[in-house]
Amino acid sequence: MEQERVPVLVVGGGYAGLSAAMLLAWREVPVMLVERHPSTSIQPKAFGVGPRALELLRPVPGLESTLAGIWTGIGDNMRIAIAQTMVDPNPHMIMNDEQEELAFLADVTPAALVGAPQAEIERVLRVKAEELGADLRFSTELCSLEQDEDGVTARIRDVDGERLVRADYVVAADGYRSPLRKLLNLPTSGKGELGRMCSIMFDADLTGLVREREVTLWYLQNEVFTGVIVTGTGVGAHVLGVNYAEGESAADFTDERCVELVRIATGRPELDVRVLDKATFGIGHVLADRYRAGRVFFAGDAAHTMPPTGGQGGSTALQDGCDIAWRLWLVLTGQAGAGFLDTYDAERRPIGTLTADAQLANLGVRMPPAARIGYPEPLDDPIGALLGHRYHSTAILNEPGDDGSLLEDPRVPNGRPGGRAPHVVLDWDGQRIAIGDLFGSSFVLLADKQGGQAWMEAGRLVKERLGVELTRLLVNDELMDVEGRFRERYGVGGGGAVLVRPDGYVAWRSPDPVTNPADTLEHALRQILSR
Repeated sequence: MEQERVPVLVVGGGYAGLSAAMLLAWREVPVMLVERHPSTSIQPKAFGVGPRALELLRPVPGLESTLAGIWTGIGDNMRIAIAQTMVDPNPHMIMNDEQEELAFLADVTPAALVGAPQAEIERVLRVKAEELGADLRFSTELCSLEQDEDGVTARIRDVDGERLVRADYVVAADGYRSPLRKLLNLPTSGKGELGRMCSIMFDADLTGLVREREVTLWYLQNEVFTGVIVTGTGVGAHVLGVNYAEGESAADFTDERCVELVRIATGRPELDVRVLDKATFGIGHVLADRYRAGRVFFAGDAAHTMPPTGGQGGSTALQDGCDIAWRLWLVLTGQAGAGFLDTYDAERRPIGTLTADAQLANLGVRMPPAARIGYPEPLDDPIGALLGHRYHSTAILNEPGDDGSLLEDPRVPNGRPGGRAPHVVLDWDGQRIAIGDLFGSSFVLLADKQGGQAWMEAGRLVKERLGVELTRLLVNDELMDVEGRFRERYGVGGGGAVLVRPDGYVAWRSPDPVTNPADTLEHALRQILSR
């Protein structure tokens, strides 16, 4: 049987798989992606991408502007409401003005929210990944997989038959049912499947029911059904999700019944409705107990299936894909030791669990009290949690007294290891840039011009000694701190330095000068990279 060779095989062509393949290709790591469906998603699925996911995606040239263009063509604002129908005179507004709720983001991140359906974003990711050289194979399924000490052998099947693929590593992004998770006997926890939903994509003129250039997510609760509907520009395709009632199956959702359900949801009994597509999916809370099984790494729904209440499932999957990509790149290029890959599970699994539990809590709030017994409590600051995740692993050199928290308030940036590198506006030869624009392709060593020259020389020496991609940047030299926030936000005085990872997280910090900067920095990097 014919055998192909590739460093990384990605299984699954959704958010996690496409982002992993694209970011690997951008870093010039050959990658093959197999997806059993013939194309990316037809159904809109998740709506919107959070700022943290965009921070990880924006280093890819042209991607951020393309995604922003999709949102520009849809709307300017988003609301979330709980109502009986779309004509409910007294809807309960969960989020009435997104711009007011999220106004603080402009001060803490250069990335804006993108309000666009998953189907559109997946198509953009696919095109960009292929432009960068990723080998994406749709209508191709994984049949079997075996691991040994040196790699993974996968058997795949497409329309032309079966073949073998030999890879160093596999990214399992194969969805909430994850055949790979079952094949490798990966244990799971959580509440399990909570129900099923029929997603009805339909065409109808909702003019007069929706505000111009405003997307509204409606959680519907009435005598006939419970579900959700996403409305956008008025004319065109919309999606209604209807929760299965007890005893219902996919066969119960005929086109005629779907039309009736849309009319009930919209409050327009005579509405002209054309059903475009139907799909059934499970609503669950299933958490993989490990994100790594040998040379296989789990991402997206294969790692953490969560209810849609809260809207962070898609963004979390994108973050997983981006995250495993830079870690694999470091190991495959010899910059990090093999043990470095354990940090993926150590860092991403607590965040996946935190996010899934938060979405489960949001679901519980919408349930009768007796039905949500045993559910977690909602996050105190869900908006702040968009950018407040903290990591703890051997790739983060926490400072003495670190509280081990998984969340911090992004509105009060502090620059401590384990958190996102704080946003600072810089002037580079007359051009305003965000400090985050400098992250993504390498480690970055930052220091202030006052007392920072020794660290720049140390960075040059360590880069040569370890063969690590390391960019050295002196703030208030060529890069001017426009608002005078660098020292305060990064917690370094004159003579201190900060090391930022390719994912934009602070890995290590020396608030003050040290006697031997080169040895100090080398020791830190060796620990971080498991060398």
